[in-house]
Amino acid sequence: MDVLNLSRLQFAVATYFHFLFVPLTLGLSILVAVMETIYVRRGDDDYRRAARFWGKLFLINFAIGIVTGITLEFQFGTNWSRYSAFVGDIFGSLLAIEATVAFFLESTFVAVWFFGWGKLSPKAHLACIWIVAVASNISAFWILTANAWMQHPVGYTMRNGRAELTDLIAIVTQKYALLEFIHTVGGAYILAGFFVVGISAWHLLRKNEEFLFRKSLRIGLAFALIFSLFEILQGHMNAEILGATQPAKLAAMESLWETGRGVPVNLVQWPNAAEERNSIEALAIPKLLSLLGFYDPNAEVKGLKDYPRDARPPVLPSFLSFRIMVGLGFLFVALTAWAWIKRERIVDSPGLLRLLVWSLPLPYLACQTGWTLAEVGRQPWIVYGIMKTSDAVSPISVSQVGISVVGFILVYALLGAVDFYLLFKFARKGPQPATGLSAAMGR
Repeated sequence: MDVLNLSRLQFAVATYFHFLFVPLTLGLSILVAVMETIYVRRGDDDYRRAARFWGKLFLINFAIGIVTGITLEFQFGTNWSRYSAFVGDIFGSLLAIEATVAFFLESTFVAVWFFGWGKLSPKAHLACIWIVAVASNISAFWILTANAWMQHPVGYTMRNGRAELTDLIAIVTQKYALLEFIHTVGGAYILAGFFVVGISAWHLLRKNEEFLFRKSLRIGLAFALIFSLFEILQGHMNAEILGATQPAKLAAMESLWETGRGVPVNLVQWPNAAEERNSIEALAIPKLLSLLGFYDPNAEVKGLKDYPRDARPPVLPSFLSFRIMVGLGFLFVALTAWAWIKRERIVDSPGLLRLLVWSLPLPYLACQTGWTLAEVGRQPWIVYGIMKTSDAVSPISVSQVGISVVGFILVYALLGAVDFYLLFKFARKGPQPATGLSAAMGR
C-alpha cells in the first residue's frame, strides 16, 4: 500500500471504532435523564435505580469515546496535514467551538452528576444529567457541521491557495448540515433505545428485577419506535439534497449507470462496475428514484456514466451500505412496533425477548453503514468539488504510516476489549439492590 491508502485505512479504523461509542453517548444520556426526571417527579425509586444503572454503562461508553475521539483528531495533523493547511481556517474553527462550548461542558457536568448522588438536591442533580445530554448533542452538531462542510462547502473564499472562512452563519445553517445532524442523531437514538431494550429483555428472560426492567424496556422501546419511524420519514430528505449537491453519490448508492427520466428503484439489484452495468435488476418500483431525489416522478437523474471513472465514488461499498442501512431501518420499525403492541405482556413472550436481545448489534451496523455511505460516497473528494483526497495526505513515508496503523489497531483492540468487557460485566450484574420501601414491596 502507498501512503494515501495506508492513511485512509488508519483513519477508517479510527473512525469506525470511535463511532461505536458516539451514538450510544448521544442517545443514552437522554434516556438516563428521562429516567431520573420520572424519579424526581414521581418519587418512584425504581427509576432512580434505573438511572444509576444505565448511567454507569453510559459513563463506561463515554470514557472510551473520549479517548478514541482525541486520537482521531490528531490524524488531521499527522496523516492529513495538507488538508489541515488547506481548510484549517474553517474546519479548525468548528472543532474549536465544539471543544470549548460543548465538550468541556459535558465533561464537567458528567463528573458532577456521577459524584453528586446524595450530595446534591434531586433537582440540582437532575439538572446535571440534562446539561450532559444537551451538551453531548450540541457537540455532535458542531462535529457534524464540520463534516457537512466537507460534503457541501459554503461560506468560504479561496485566498492564497487556501479555503478561508467568510460566513460562519451560512455554514451552520445550511440545509446539508441540519439534515446530516438530524439523520445522525436519529440513528443514535435508535441505537440507544435498542441498547436499553436488549439489556432489559436479557434480564426479563431471567426474571431479574422484573419491575425495574419492564419500566426500562418501555422507555427504551418508545424511544426506539419513535425515532425508527422518524428516520424512515426523514430519509427521503437526504435523497433530495444528494440529488442537488452530490448527484454522483446518489447514482452510486442506487447503482444507476444511465441518465434518465422517471427512474425506478430496483428492490433486487447487483452492480457490475467493471462492465458499467447491473448484473441483476428486478422488482422495479417505477419512477421512485426520481420522486425521492427531486419530488418529481419524471425528473432526470444523472447516471454514473456521465462522470469520468476517476470522479465516481466506489460503487459497491456505496450501494451495499445504503441497502443495508435502509433495510435495517424498516426492520427496526417492524420490530419495535411489534414489541410495543406486546409491551404489557412481553414477559410472556420469551421468543420476542430473545429476538430483542439478539437485535442489539443491528443499530450499530446501521450507524456504521450510514457513515460508510457518507464518507465513501463522497470520494474521490475530501472536500467535495474543491480538494481531492489524494491531494490532502501528508508528505510522510510508508513505513511511518504502516507502523502507526498497526499501533492503532492493537491499541483500539485493547480498548475495545476493555470497554465491552466492562459493559457486559455491569450490564449483566444489574442495578444496585433495592432499599427501603422498594425492597419491602418486592421491587
